[in-house]
Amino acid sequence: MKEKACFSTPVTPEARKGKSRFSKRITHGSHLMKGKANHAMEDCLVSEFKMLDDHELGLFAIFDGHMGHDVAKYLQEHLFDSILKQSDFWTDTKNALKNAYQTTDKEILEQSFKLGKGGSTAVTAILINGQTLVVANVGDSRAVISKKGVAKQLSVDHEPSKEKKLIESKGGFVSNLPGDVPRVDGQLAVARAFGDKSLKRHLSSEPDTAVEIIDDDVEFVILASDGLWKVMSNQEAVDSIRNIKDSHSAAKYLADEAVSRKSKDDISCIVVREQCTVRCPPVTCHVAEVNTSNQQPREHPRETPHGRVRGKHRMGQAKENPLSPDDKWAHPEAQTLVTSLKLGHDKTSLTSIVGQRLKGKPV
Repeated sequence: MKEKACFSTPVTPEARKGKSRFSKRITHGSHLMKGKANHAMEDCLVSEFKMLDDHELGLFAIFDGHMGHDVAKYLQEHLFDSILKQSDFWTDTKNALKNAYQTTDKEILEQSFKLGKGGSTAVTAILINGQTLVVANVGDSRAVISKKGVAKQLSVDHEPSKEKKLIESKGGFVSNLPGDVPRVDGQLAVARAFGDKSLKRHLSSEPDTAVEIIDDDVEFVILASDGLWKVMSNQEAVDSIRNIKDSHSAAKYLADEAVSRKSKDDISCIVVREQCTVRCPPVTCHVAEVNTSNQQPREHPRETPHGRVRGKHRMGQAKENPLSPDDKWAHPEAQTLVTSLKLGHDKTSLTSIVGQRLKGKPV
């Protein structure tokens, strides 16, 4: 019996697309396509916006199951809840992600009698106020952004060949048979995954994490399972949808293109597109060990005695008088850059940025 694709919302045309309530210019769309293998669809996804503590969060994820879809379905229903319940989500996001991933994996292993012996890869992306994108992943599902048409991968492909020493140090081995990909203990083609109880001694569920400031150079984000990436490079994916403005149409195009290139695997894809600058409240979000020193923060609303101003002009075109260097860090404009400072910007770079953002005159 055929099963419907694994969605976080009812399978209707409208369930596959959506938009931010903070900015109608941020849209998201998704598409899933069953592969040619003789088993039910094993991919699941999440693609939605929700409010939390006065912040809008875009929650996007691809879960690529293997040996069944039960683990992928469990992740779809529980992983984001676990992440957002972490007490340090706003103060140490990287640590919160790691704890949530590993806590959820333990829950899956404890329920292996119900969920089966299979597993799943995962790539999650949390878009905070349209301003900061936090990515985590285990396995080979990817997150890729387009910056002025140039593809940049934010996730890490956890291939057994790359983690061979670690696997062997745990007592496992990596097979490399002719005509086949490297596999953990001759079975699994990824070195990190949720579930897989029989292989867990030799596998990890610790995610790699990354953070990206969403500035005006970022055009869109692609999340997809390896059914896409086996037949298409990051740059090919970016080039093929750059001129498709509708997010759902872009996601569907990528899936269709993968099939036309003879992909036989299940394919799941999400596209989050930003059509122009998003103005939104700043957020304090700490992610350690991330180098974003060459990225400039977004434009934000300005706080004035009369409330928040969302004018169409850029900060460099503001009508206020420029401030002196001694005053610039006390100005509300500088406070909108606190997020960037805590995400890895050095103060010297920010001093220049603040100066440029206040009347267009570098300090």
